[in-house]
Amino acid sequence: MTPEQIADVRSSFAAIRPISAQAAALFYTRLFQLDPSLRPMFTRDLQEQGRMLMQVLGVAVASLDRIQTLIPTLHDLGRRHAGYGVRDENYDVVAEALLWTLEQGLGPKFTPQVRDAWTTTYAVLARTMQHGAAANAKAAA
Repeated sequence: MTPEQIADVRSSFAAIRPISAQAAALFYTRLFQLDPSLRPMFTRDLQEQGRMLMQVLGVAVASLDRIQTLIPTLHDLGRRHAGYGVRDENYDVVAEALLWTLEQGLGPKFTPQVRDAWTTTYAVLARTMQHGAAANAKAAA
């Protein structure tokens, strides 16, 4: 990721933070519209799930300039998500729901440059989670 992309992600996340509960609700509503089969994976209260989502995003955004420090956490997160039944193709649906949510929350501030920065960020995070899930599956085999 470039320093400009990191700055775009951080500034746009800072703009979303004040409406984090609403953003999380929008995200899950959109996620389940895009793929209703994902709904049973979420057994927790969705408000609590939304708080956890925003917290994880916040940590990731704060750590983008030292992404290596996140790798163990992201690998573990990927392993846990695989245990919930998350498959690789589900990550694409999450990306679509996340980008849509950011667009709704940021409005005109969700420029093509900001979209690109978030797309890159999500790809790095998702790929790292998927590597953790795959390593776990390989070790279990």
